[in-house]
Amino acid sequence: MTEQNTPSAPVEEPTPAVKSLQQPDADHRKGKNTGPVLGAIAIVLVIALGVGGYYHTHKQAQALIAANQALVQQLSELRQSQLQGKNALEALLQQQAKTLDATDHEQTTLARQLNELQEKVSTISGSDAKTWLLAQADFLVKMAGRKLWNDQDVTTAATLLKSADASLAEMNDPSLIDIRRAITEDIGSLSAVAQVDFDGIILKVNQLSNQVDNLRLADNNKDETPMDQDSSELSSSLSEWRQNLTKSWHNFMADFITIRRRDSHAEPLLAPNQDIYLRENIRSRLLVAAQAIPRHQNEVYKQSLETVSTWVRAYFDTTDPATKAFLDELDNLIQQPISMDVPQQLKSQPLLEKLMQSRVRNLLTQTPATHQEG
Repeated sequence: MTEQNTPSAPVEEPTPAVKSLQQPDADHRKGKNTGPVLGAIAIVLVIALGVGGYYHTHKQAQALIAANQALVQQLSELRQSQLQGKNALEALLQQQAKTLDATDHEQTTLARQLNELQEKVSTISGSDAKTWLLAQADFLVKMAGRKLWNDQDVTTAATLLKSADASLAEMNDPSLIDIRRAITEDIGSLSAVAQVDFDGIILKVNQLSNQVDNLRLADNNKDETPMDQDSSELSSSLSEWRQNLTKSWHNFMADFITIRRRDSHAEPLLAPNQDIYLRENIRSRLLVAAQAIPRHQNEVYKQSLETVSTWVRAYFDTTDPATKAFLDELDNLIQQPISMDVPQQLKSQPLLEKLMQSRVRNLLTQTPATHQEG
């Protein structure tokens, strides 16, 4: 048993050695097989890197080309915009040049007209510098005539004539003495005109209108009772039974026949509440009279006041103090004239008109001819 075990031990020992010898060979063969694979992998990686680099480079090239095309497009648009701006600037410059030419032409025309006007003013001023005072005096005299005949304002007309005389006096021209004398006569004739206080008359008429409500109506029933001295009242005394019987009989007969005696004509009667319309009609007539005063309508003024006087005397108590004062003031206003006897014309007006024709207007018409001859 021991011998059998002993030889078996050496048999088992070489097996690892063989295995150890075979392992390097296997590794060697395995290394030989791995080298081409790695090379292939390297080649594939190189190719992949090349393809990737080419793709990346191609993309960058395309991006650069697109950017270059965009820049070219922008440059073209910029050039086109610059060309349009240049054309617009040239058109604006041309328009400004035309406007400048027109302005220069207009300025030249205005300068020429100004020179002509200055020459005309110089001609007028050199010929007669005080002619404007003459025109002012003529205007003042005409205004005095309008105030005199339209408004019958004697005070304002006289003031305007004095101003016209002052303008002529400032000219210091002896040839105007006749006109100044005529103006002085006109002022004297206006001073002799009797003044009428139109505003005062209007105030008085308005005051009468305010007093209409204070007038007392006439008592129209004062004559309706019998004027007999006998009384119809019954007595309370028994001793006067006969008189009472007689009065009762008379009262009974009075229902059949009534006899009254009157010493004067009956006064006009008014229906109840009709005095309101009467007073308003009186006020309207007074208003018409007040409106006729500034218009100098004598007939309308007097007719309105006379109508008021007739109505007051017919329907109101003339014995009342308020009515008496009302009628007295009304009669005074009827006698008051509302127009003045003013001169029909001014002596100085035709003289100034003639002088204006000979000096000012002829001078203005001769000025252009003098300028053309120069």
